[in-house]
Amino acid sequence: ADVAILGEPTSGLIEAGCQGTLRVRLTAAGVRAHSARSWMGDNAIHKLGGVLTTLAAYQPRRVDIDGCEYREGLSAVAIGGGVAGNVIPDAAHVDVNFRFAPDRSIDTALAHVREVFAEHLDSGLVTLELTDSAAGALPGLAHPAAAALVEAAAGRFRAKYGWTDVSRFSALGIPAVNLGPGDPSLAHRADERVPVSQIREVTDLLRGYLSR
Repeated sequence: ADVAILGEPTSGLIEAGCQGTLRVRLTAAGVRAHSARSWMGDNAIHKLGGVLTTLAAYQPRRVDIDGCEYREGLSAVAIGGGVAGNVIPDAAHVDVNFRFAPDRSIDTALAHVREVFAEHLDSGLVTLELTDSAAGALPGLAHPAAAALVEAAAGRFRAKYGWTDVSRFSALGIPAVNLGPGDPSLAHRADERVPVSQIREVTDLLRGYLSR
């Protein structure tokens, strides 16, 4: 293909490249006991306290790549554990999602996550397992087809926050951008919506581009 256009919500702007993503599960083990005799058990949930403290204090990186600022994020997205209201839990876990700039590979991103949690891993209190990953994509706006799209969009472009299929096309050597109506800041919210005016704006932009 000459170019791929992903209809992700971008507020009608060109959003270049995409972040990479990986998820890890940090697991703690303990010993069950009746909560009335808590000293006889080993609370697995309590062992995750340090992990959550580390996450709360984490300072994400910002990096500029070809005029696009990518902001990284390391976040707890799920947590589980517990047996019953009167039992010290013997197992608990927290799932962590790392959204990383496309100048990192999956391997370097995973190495960074391991470094962030090194204190907890080295102590033996928790273990880390990679459960999901996908590489990001560099902006790639220097390609003539992508540059023509930017020109059609009046030169307006920015980084794409989130993973999209731009990554798959880029891996195949096909220039790709994200362009669609709808505010990406509203994604996954209850008030997510798409203004009709943006649908018309993006449609007109693409018609103009394709008629060249």
